Amino acid sequence: MRLRDALAEPGLRAIAEIKRRSPSAGDLRPEADPAQLAAAFERAGAAAVSVLVDERFAGSPADLTAARSASRLPLLAKGFFSERRELEELRELGADGVLLLLRDLDDSQARELMGAAEELGLDALVEAHDAEELERAVELGAAVIGVNARDLNTFEIDRAAQLALVERAPRDRVVIAESAIASRAQGAEAELAGADAILVGSTLMRAADPAAKLSELISRPLVKVCGLTRDEDVAVAAEAGADLAGFILARETPRRAPGVLPVPETMISVAVHVGEVTDDGAHLVQLYPRENGHRARDGVLLRGDQEVAKVVDRHWQETDPTHYERARAAEGRVVLAGGLGPENVREAIESVRPWAVDASSSLELEPGIKDHARVRAYVEAARGVGSTEPRRSGSAGSAGAGSGPDWS
Repeated sequence: MRLRDALAEPGLRAIAEIKRRSPSAGDLRPEADPAQLAAAFERAGAAAVSVLVDERFAGSPADLTAARSASRLPLLAKGFFSERRELEELRELGADGVLLLLRDLDDSQARELMGAAEELGLDALVEAHDAEELERAVELGAAVIGVNARDLNTFEIDRAAQLALVERAPRDRVVIAESAIASRAQGAEAELAGADAILVGSTLMRAADPAAKLSELISRPLVKVCGLTRDEDVAVAAEAGADLAGFILARETPRRAPGVLPVPETMISVAVHVGEVTDDGAHLVQLYPRENGHRARDGVLLRGDQEVAKVVDRHWQETDPTHYERARAAEGRVVLAGGLGPENVREAIESVRPWAVDASSSLELEPGIKDHARVRAYVEAARGVGSTEPRRSGSAGSAGAGSGPDWS
């Protein structure tokens, strides 16, 4: 499979990078074995493997050969390339794609190398760091565009700028968010901004088990703890490994939060509204219509004014025997909410395979006050059955027994 095709498949894909050192961070994994790592990344669900072949990263073309000997995945050769002969050598060594840095190439050079890559059967990942370079990549007709959060001149990281550029990139291109992704939440932020894939290097190389870390970053479903009202409960949810922190701002719930509380970088904040949205400062908004003075059954997850997922829930204070069936039938990303807790979240995930799961009232000592043991048990149960391919499939079934109506 070609590199661009592997990265364009449904769901968030990942390019796992092999690099022994970084000019900005120094040694990362000096003893890295490209063959062992490439094979392990393939087993862990990588869509492709990136191999640093530049000596500034303690890499060499031999690393590409070693990775090719151990993996069938598309291989991306990374370095600072400016001549056709370099691309020819990399193709002979087993590369399926090459990195072209617009920082180092003018349009004429970039166009020439992109043409050479096409002739050689290589996909060119054209990397941009700022708005000007993104515009150049688009005008050059790059089919695969990488948006790097790291400024290669200063080594500074700006994830907010990266996400803004990812959002601006045309949807008919394959877009990769590169650098500064160390958690599932950060990968999910890139995904919701429009990235087809993430490229992760330093995070994997620093991990005790790089393949296990990769699997963690791309696994689904994400785990949301909702109805948070206190900083200490946010801290426990984060420590347990939850990805999303929900703050209910609607007036009709005893779980109404004082506002959107601060969350660590490993989490995404979600403001939950009914009927209308106020300016709340959350990363995402979970919005339900208002019916008969309460929230309606289902809602949507919004990033700005863009719907990024469907929330399949249950009517306020009612059961729903079609709950899982409706969730399985929904198109696109699905957040499964309503009646979930430590006792049944595994069953729910296995039945529906949602993009995210959401629990609130089942995790409480009293409305708005979390039971820390149940929060930990719920997150552990949900993370224990994660899948890298959240797809709805299987026959219709009934909703599992919960701990009562949820308000998420």
